[in-house]
Amino acid sequence: MFGEKLRTSILLQRLFQTSSIDRFIRRYNDDMETVPPFHEFISDLCNERNIPPERIIKKADIARTYGHQIFSGMRKPTRDRAIQLAFGFEMTYEEAQELLKVARKSTLYPRIKRDAIIIYALKNGYDIVTVQSALFDLSLPILGEER
Repeated sequence: MFGEKLRTSILLQRLFQTSSIDRFIRRYNDDMETVPPFHEFISDLCNERNIPPERIIKKADIARTYGHQIFSGMRKPTRDRAIQLAFGFEMTYEEAQELLKVARKSTLYPRIKRDAIIIYALKNGYDIVTVQSALFDLSLPILGEER
C-alpha cells in the first residue's frame, strides 16, 4: 500500500477510534490534504492557463471590484460565486467540484434541481449566460442572486 492513500471511510473510522488527535494527525498526515487559500488557488490557475483574472471575472459575470477582491483574498467567495468562477475558467464538472472543495463550499449534488442544471451545463461546456437562462426558465435562483 506504499504511495496509496487510505480510503476516506477507513480514515474516518480510524479517526473515530483514536484516543489522541495529535497522534492521529502525525500517523495519517500523508493521507490528509492541505487545501491552499482560495485566492492563491485561483491565481495559480490563472498563471497556469496564462489567462488574466480580469478575463475570468468577466466570463464569470461577476462585478469587477468584487471579483478582484476574491482574487486578492480580501473576500471569500460564496458558493454561487465559486460556481460562477468555474464557468469563467471553463472548468469541467470535476474541476468545478475541486474548486468548490478549495473554496470550502458544498460540492454540486445531482439530487438538487438547481445543482443538476449546473452539473449538466458544466458537462456540456455551457457559458454562464446559458446556465443563468436555464435556471431562470425553470424558476430557480440564478447564480449570484441574493435571497
